[in-house]
Amino acid sequence: MRLPVTPTLRNLLFFLQFVVAGLAAAFVLTQLFPGRVNDAGPGVGAALQGGQGPASYAAAVRAAGPAVVNIYANSIVTERPLVVPENMRHLFPGAFGLGAPRQRINQSLGSGVIVDADGHILTTHHVVAEASDIQVALSDGRVTRARVVGVDRDTDLAVLRIEGSQLPAARFAADDALQVGDVVLAIGNPFGIGQRVTMGIVSATGNTRLNLLTYDDFIQTDAAINDGNSGGALVNADGELVGINTAVFRFGEGIGFAIPAGAARRVLEQILAQGHVTRGWLGLDYRDVPVNGDGAQSDAPRGAQVTAVYRELPGARAGLQPGDLLLAIDGQAVGGGNELRQLEAALAPGQTVLVEGRRAGLPFQARVEVVQRPMRAP
Repeated sequence: MRLPVTPTLRNLLFFLQFVVAGLAAAFVLTQLFPGRVNDAGPGVGAALQGGQGPASYAAAVRAAGPAVVNIYANSIVTERPLVVPENMRHLFPGAFGLGAPRQRINQSLGSGVIVDADGHILTTHHVVAEASDIQVALSDGRVTRARVVGVDRDTDLAVLRIEGSQLPAARFAADDALQVGDVVLAIGNPFGIGQRVTMGIVSATGNTRLNLLTYDDFIQTDAAINDGNSGGALVNADGELVGINTAVFRFGEGIGFAIPAGAARRVLEQILAQGHVTRGWLGLDYRDVPVNGDGAQSDAPRGAQVTAVYRELPGARAGLQPGDLLLAIDGQAVGGGNELRQLEAALAPGQTVLVEGRRAGLPFQARVEVVQRPMRAP
């Protein structure tokens, strides 16, 4: 009995003929030219394979994780009693003052990074500010008390020290090695639940316009940074320290910030050497060159515009005036207020520098003696 051939069946048989013919041709080619068929060549597949990262970052976590610690900073807070105003006492009979002042212990959670075998720890200042007792929990289960060696409020950094043997220490990455797009891992103690690791990339470097600190210079990352991560480590794919986690935008998603490890190391070295950080100062306040009312940049060249000159300080003695446009310090161009602040900070107190700028459109020069910048008040 012969089955009727429907149009659908006819199309299926036609398709199968081509499939069989294609498989046969592929088989013949693999036998005749095995090297040519197996070699992908410089095509898309090869490019993707060459650009792939590791399937796991466990090795980086093993290298960096032991040096990251949990910090529990305890401070004593005095609570004042509720005093009822006299004109409202009829609403609260007998409640003229609800008891004497009382004290309670407030605990701040954070993270830190052991940076040498002597037990020095880098963390953020706001984690340990006003703490009367600081406890540090290591990844191996040890818990010990820490003391504050020194702080730098201008960069929100603090250096602690703990006692102990065989302490792990983080490895610093090379300065200026970090690039936008690099994979980074944030390691810390979010919400006090213990050491956790999140992954992301470097979204930006050199963020200097956030106005969070006196010296803004942040790494931006989309690796999750939460409460308790402050002071923890931002490491690269090799487990090397590239930053100290410090802040996050509450109203954004995936916008966290870290202090570059190079800047943190320079603060660490000065605190260990002299107990504080020394920075140069010209005795001025300044800002970026303002824009015109229509939003366009003014015709003036890039630089920093002086907004205030403090009496009896170097800028005033050198004759600098509000409105002056500062363009260079000892030959180094000034791109804006934040760049000038970084150049100024790197100057040694006592040295004299040549300041070049413009006043009322005309060029001028002044020699200014550098003094030490006052430390930021608590």
